[in-house]
Amino acid sequence: MPPRMMPRLIMVAPAPVIEKPGGLVTLDKKFVEGMRLHCEHWPGPFSCILRRGNEAMPFGADFRRADLCFDLKLIDAKAPLSAEMFANQDIVVLSGDSHLELLPPRLIQSLQAKVVYVVEYTLRTRLQTAALDRGRPALKRLYSKLWLFLQEIRRKRAFRAAAGLQANGYPADMAYGPLNENHLLYLDNRMTTELFATDEEMQRRRARLASGAPIRLIHSGRLEPMKGAQDLVPVALMLARAGMDFTLDIYGSGSLHDEIAAGIVQHGLSERVRLHAPVDFERELVPISRSQADIFLSCHRQSDPSCTYIESMGCGLPIAGYENLMWATLLKRSEAGWSAPMSDPEALAAQILALASRREEISDRAEKGLSFARQHEFEATFQSRMRQLVNTL
Repeated sequence: MPPRMMPRLIMVAPAPVIEKPGGLVTLDKKFVEGMRLHCEHWPGPFSCILRRGNEAMPFGADFRRADLCFDLKLIDAKAPLSAEMFANQDIVVLSGDSHLELLPPRLIQSLQAKVVYVVEYTLRTRLQTAALDRGRPALKRLYSKLWLFLQEIRRKRAFRAAAGLQANGYPADMAYGPLNENHLLYLDNRMTTELFATDEEMQRRRARLASGAPIRLIHSGRLEPMKGAQDLVPVALMLARAGMDFTLDIYGSGSLHDEIAAGIVQHGLSERVRLHAPVDFERELVPISRSQADIFLSCHRQSDPSCTYIESMGCGLPIAGYENLMWATLLKRSEAGWSAPMSDPEALAAQILALASRREEISDRAEKGLSFARQHEFEATFQSRMRQLVNTL
């Protein structure tokens, strides 16, 4: 196929970038790996627009722009998007979560290219996040709420005018899918085929649970109020007071780290609850989850599509968590765990405590979760998204 007949894709990505002399850029290594996948699966030239403004990057590396498999374009941090940026393109992929990328319907319809939005947060989740920011004065929080409602109007107009929509998670699909006939639901995660729990690992876990060994709980993620991390120690304390034989390993960092560490010591939980620094997902967290845990403890209060759900299920772990909209819907479809009322650590602890005498159920739900997660493994999910883009042409 002649080069110009090959479909051209351009994406505006939220990834950080640091521009350097001599044609060098610092990019997140995982981002570059993701871009390589786009280059492999898209049947034509691929470009990416990034916004300047970053000064540091924890997991970055230097790359020569000429060596990248995609054409990298840099714009200022707050630069508005224009029709000129998408000239001679066939597909434009934009983030529906960024107010800077919510184009007016007239502009969308005037483009030669087809616009496809990707979204994962709902208005409800945005409002929850804003409400948790107690450090801001009440008047500023009220202004933020009003601003979010105004952006939601822009968001829905853009989604209706777009040629397609990709919704990450059930809440986003339920909220925005009806706005666009060409919409795709996907469950984002990092579980490639080789990362899933093996049959042998599942059998060993089942045998261990049947033997009456302590139930091993695990939690990983950002230790922040919006993630419900403040409920981890209260749940563990209730289990300990009820006499349950268990351990809880917490992996993560965040503003609640010191509070959690102090709570573990204060309540005499040091022999049961261990607080660890964040570890590499593929090399450490996955092997630990597959061989040293039985249940993932989720105190997540928001309804965003945390990839932790599918990733934990893929490691053979059923989930005990609050019934936010994402987990409530995923639980109904996968039967991969248990739920408790939102923000109720006592109810969540009671749910886990009851499992001490229903160990076969833990193993059965683990198997169901693993089976469900395999249907949404990374490669298949990525290919379905690329297929939708091709079919949108």
